[in-house]
Amino acid sequence: MASEVSAEEILRHLNSLIGNRYPFSPQSNIAEAENYICAQLQNFGLKVKKHFFDYEGKSFANLIGRLTGLQNSCFIVGAHFDAVDHCPGADDNASGVAALLEIARVLAAGKLRHSVELVSFNLEEFGMQGSSAYVKDIKKENREIIGMVSLEMIGYTDPRKGSQKLPPSLAGRFRDTGDFIALVANGKSKNVLVTFHEQLQKIEGLPVEHLTLPFNGWLLPPARLSDHAPFWDAGYPALLITDTSFFRNPHYHLSSDTLKTLNVDFIRKVAQGVANAVRAIASA
Repeated sequence: MASEVSAEEILRHLNSLIGNRYPFSPQSNIAEAENYICAQLQNFGLKVKKHFFDYEGKSFANLIGRLTGLQNSCFIVGAHFDAVDHCPGADDNASGVAALLEIARVLAAGKLRHSVELVSFNLEEFGMQGSSAYVKDIKKENREIIGMVSLEMIGYTDPRKGSQKLPPSLAGRFRDTGDFIALVANGKSKNVLVTFHEQLQKIEGLPVEHLTLPFNGWLLPPARLSDHAPFWDAGYPALLITDTSFFRNPHYHLSSDTLKTLNVDFIRKVAQGVANAVRAIASA
């Protein structure tokens, strides 16, 4: 069984994904990124489809790879593949998509009780348009969603003391060294949080911090800036997994968000913990 996440495979994905993925730029390589993601998921044996939605008169697509389990109930792993203009988007969010692809490869080697969908969301940078459209449709179809996790910027670390910043309301809540992965849940996501926290803590050399927010995170708006937020608002249990974005990474939304700033081994550790947690939930 291919149970181990590979740093070499993550690096291969990063090299293929990092670049101009701004959806409205003539120079964008977002179409190539879409083709790459779909091809990789198909190579791993997943059933792949595009989920289309409209935005400002144009058609866009989320990319869905499905591992069909014994039951129709489904767990979702998500990561957005678009980026802001003039930004290579290495941490934001090629890091999350590279991890998603490796998780897909690892999970495809086993049998699952619950189905798993690995979704690369589009237009996250435009107010979570892709994930909002996806949630609207699964709600309309009355599908049984047992949980969701959003991989949002999981590749930047800084081992220096004082490198981790926090909003004033969280002062002293986490360590001040930017070397940990953060798990952020709402009240309905306790069970998902417990499983992911347990599995990620088992990964050697990976510090883990966690936080549960009331009112779907509205009292801490930065905690809603990813594709888990539409799931929270629709009543589904969902979890944000992040390196804390602009509270740590000085390259956020800048042209300097490049491969050389990433900690590939950190991504590997996070991806391994996430794969183990998804397997535990989907096999229960």
